[in-house]
Amino acid sequence: MQTSLMKITPRPEPVMCRGAGSYLWDEAGRRYLDFIQGWAVNCLGHCPVEISEILASQAGTLISPSPALHNRPQLRLANRLVEYTGLHEVHFSNSGAEANEVAIKLARKWGQLYKGGAFRIITTSNAFHGRTLATMAASGKPGWDTLFLPHVDGFTKVPFGDVDAVAAAVDSQTVAIMLEPIQGEAGVVMPPENYLVQLRKLADELNLLLIFDEIQTGVGRTGSLFYFPSVGVQPDILSLGKGLGGGLPLSATLANARASCFEFGDQGGTYNGNPLTTAVGEVVLETVAQPRFLSTVRQRERYLLAGLKQLRQSYPIVDIRGKGLLYALVFDGDVGQQLADHAFAQGLLVNCARPNVIRLMPSLRVTEAEIDQFVETFDQCLRVVFS
Repeated sequence: MQTSLMKITPRPEPVMCRGAGSYLWDEAGRRYLDFIQGWAVNCLGHCPVEISEILASQAGTLISPSPALHNRPQLRLANRLVEYTGLHEVHFSNSGAEANEVAIKLARKWGQLYKGGAFRIITTSNAFHGRTLATMAASGKPGWDTLFLPHVDGFTKVPFGDVDAVAAAVDSQTVAIMLEPIQGEAGVVMPPENYLVQLRKLADELNLLLIFDEIQTGVGRTGSLFYFPSVGVQPDILSLGKGLGGGLPLSATLANARASCFEFGDQGGTYNGNPLTTAVGEVVLETVAQPRFLSTVRQRERYLLAGLKQLRQSYPIVDIRGKGLLYALVFDGDVGQQLADHAFAQGLLVNCARPNVIRLMPSLRVTEAEIDQFVETFDQCLRVVFS
């Protein structure tokens, strides 16, 4: 297909025109079971009624008064996030990369104020923190070290899961440790037991900030509202995005009282905290935060995991890893894209996160019947590839 779009990613020919729950439809009327959901963005599925209704209502009231003025949805959502996270203050942005930029700026400002100008941040190999110049430099995605030179300086990479490597990397210029508690883009890599607890202890001992990037794992994705409370570790700075807007561009950076050190003029953005997106964020957060909703997510996790284990009995799946409704299948061989292409041809959307990894991010409202449909369809794809 000839388009006027810049070439940033390969896209299949069909043009999507409608979505509802776990399904997308293209202009030819073909239906697709969506187990990507915009890379975990549509946490309530496509076009949920709650979002449609609040969008219509808010759009008829106030869309964007100016980030230099208060609006009520922004204030309510900020209060709720502080209440649910136990952190102190919030800044809203439009994307996960922006939220992480804010986290980086906060850490560096804190270093200027309280650590003699320390600015270096320890991050992890294979991490993904966004696509701005600074967040790409913070990331450890293979191949990015040669793109868009010169790099933004100030990031030291260590292996994910290695506390000793973090300790060895700390010097007088180190101000923070930044990581995804679960590495999503790397293929849903889980943290070793006590890894996050040990990082918290190390940060406290060495007077460093601990930054958690929960862009992908937050807002119910792992079966709890956020992942960090489930492991008993409180970050100094937390970034949220993806599911927070339920499909709209909304992200947030939260900081505790110790780390929240911005002064007027340090941060801003034309669309930051506009009432249209924050009203949606408020509805999404209140929906997902309900104990019954999160309990259902955990039930669906058990059902999905049972289906994945069933597939593993018949095919060369070397690992199943994940939490909540964020899972990955790891294969003995680079068959990921082949499987994703076969799945698309069968009306199923899955993500090839790495050459040998298929990542699954269904709606948090996915049903058991839809999980059955996924298992049946993906089984057909596996049969073709491994026959």
